[in-house]
Amino acid sequence: MRSNRRRIVVELPEAARGKRLDLALAEVVEGFSRMALQRLIREGAVRVDGIVVDRPGSRVEARGKVEIDLAGTASAEAPETTTAELPVVFEDEHLVVLDKPAGMLTHGTSATRAGTSAASSEASAADIAAARFGPLPSLYGADRPGIVHRLDRDTSGLLIFGRTQAALEALQGAFRAREVEKTYLAIVRGAPRFDSEWIEKRLGRSAKHRDRISVVRDGEGRDAATYYEVRERFEGYALLAVFPKTGRTHQVRVHLASIGMPLLGEKLYVPRRLQGTPSPSAPKMARQALHAHVLAFAHPATGEALRLESPIPADIADALATLRAKPRVR
Repeated sequence: MRSNRRRIVVELPEAARGKRLDLALAEVVEGFSRMALQRLIREGAVRVDGIVVDRPGSRVEARGKVEIDLAGTASAEAPETTTAELPVVFEDEHLVVLDKPAGMLTHGTSATRAGTSAASSEASAADIAAARFGPLPSLYGADRPGIVHRLDRDTSGLLIFGRTQAALEALQGAFRAREVEKTYLAIVRGAPRFDSEWIEKRLGRSAKHRDRISVVRDGEGRDAATYYEVRERFEGYALLAVFPKTGRTHQVRVHLASIGMPLLGEKLYVPRRLQGTPSPSAPKMARQALHAHVLAFAHPATGEALRLESPIPADIADALATLRAKPRVR
């Protein structure tokens, strides 16, 4: 591979014949994830034997020279944004489990896929997984490599990627069958009525705000069930262990808000009576205080029982330290 800051030139080997162009390039172009290469292809920055190819799924017909023009493309910064590393909690030839920080997308949005915004060079966890572990299979399109499940951008914690088609299908099946035990840690505002409680409310798209989820009437939306246990109580706040039994979008956030206990730092789902400027003494969180702490599941190939844990991130630990410094509530 020959490259400079404006152009990359590679020779596709005979083994690339019949493969998707984005996959073939991911195997020979260093420093770019498959998603970043897809963006470059769509932007018209890739020529195969002198002819522009703008479809990532185009099949390679024969070995040949590929030129990638980085000058003026939205993906020019891709190497710097896609080679970051995430802590690896578990890794073998079948799957990998990463510890995603808050603020990072699980996979690219429509804007990042199209390369139409300033966010187009933003690395998602899927980008980084593909860059570090090589091409990953996908059941939901080439822009979601290895995706088994997802976390909201501002939710931190454990994220599983399948490294083989068989493992990916088995893991997704385990999530659908509710065979994966998920434990989240959450700091909520308010005083829980009980030390433990089930929240069983159907969820669907909000009629007023299509980017939000809301509790809907029977017969609408989809069933959703969340169980929580109180771990610590504070004046006006509580630390919960949350066990979602279904995996609906924004489920934990919406369910907790629906019983008057929004997450600390929550911006979308806050009951009207709790909206407004928090008191100066309130613990500080720049995002919702929700962390995917533990995942327990059967290994998709061996059947071995796995229990993986992510440590409490610094911002949630700091908020807990602030709360613990005040008088306790029993």
